[in-house]
Amino acid sequence: MIIVTGGAGFIGSAIVWQLNEMGRSDILIVDSLGSSEKWKNLAALKYADYIEKDDFMELVIADQLHNYYELGENDLEAVIHMGACSATTELDARYLIQNNFEYTKQMALFAIRCEARFIYASSAATYGDGVKGFNDDEATLDTLRPLNMYGYSKQMFDQWAKREGILSDIVGLKFFNVFGPNEYHKGEMSSLVIKAYKQILETGKIGLFKSYLPEYGDGEQMRDFVYVKDVVNMTLHFLAHPEANGLYNIGSSGANSWNSLATAIFAALDKEVNIEYVEMPEALKGKYQYYTCSDISKLQATGFSSEQMSLQDAVRDYVVNYLVPNSHLGD
Repeated sequence: MIIVTGGAGFIGSAIVWQLNEMGRSDILIVDSLGSSEKWKNLAALKYADYIEKDDFMELVIADQLHNYYELGENDLEAVIHMGACSATTELDARYLIQNNFEYTKQMALFAIRCEARFIYASSAATYGDGVKGFNDDEATLDTLRPLNMYGYSKQMFDQWAKREGILSDIVGLKFFNVFGPNEYHKGEMSSLVIKAYKQILETGKIGLFKSYLPEYGDGEQMRDFVYVKDVVNMTLHFLAHPEANGLYNIGSSGANSWNSLATAIFAALDKEVNIEYVEMPEALKGKYQYYTCSDISKLQATGFSSEQMSLQDAVRDYVVNYLVPNSHLGD
């Protein structure tokens, strides 16, 4: 069995979809559905069972999960831990610590006790403004300064795992700007692609933030945009390579401007480019990343060699095959 926490969420459900494509359905999905529409991500997927995260944690703490699911001693292959609060604007530090730090500690220790592969979501938000670079070498970990509490909650676990000496036995994935199908429930935390798609349908134009640094023109702030289908390929690469452990960047190994992304969205819809530059909220100005770009050479050194989709092709696939027909992965 493979456990996927956050398995109804954006990246988690995409991982389950890809496992299905590989012929795997022996999957336990852990999540907290609440009143969101995350459940729609599950409708087309195949899995053995679903359990709410609080019920799951009770079984883990009581050491009853194997009994509950009648698992043998070596039947748990992997814990792919994508469950977290992913809102970069969340200000409740206690909530973030509980969800992104304490919960991840419990999951890591549980997987290690079960001798199962542990793959978890870190974040490129740990890199802060990027002045320290985007190097996924653990030696530079303690020099990073995240810009928000979300990024720091991810950094806290990375540092804890390093102090405890278990980072060499587990895999932490530093996701950059991921976009693609199954992010529909994320609201303000969804990618520009789905926001822009809705804006174009309603107004015929896209709004992008103005720049407040002279070295970047309006809309020329740059991000490492990576398609979710490429992300899951990189993530599941580590199931086949148990010898590869530590922290790894998960990105496109390139940077594109918001203008380039917006242009690709208009092209996918066969519409003329119409961009309006708007003021950035004051709360974001001091915490805004003007440039991110992953270096995935460490990932490639583990044997990962799959070619990634170009930004234009990925945007077109997302818009034409998912947003326009309003479909999910697996539909």
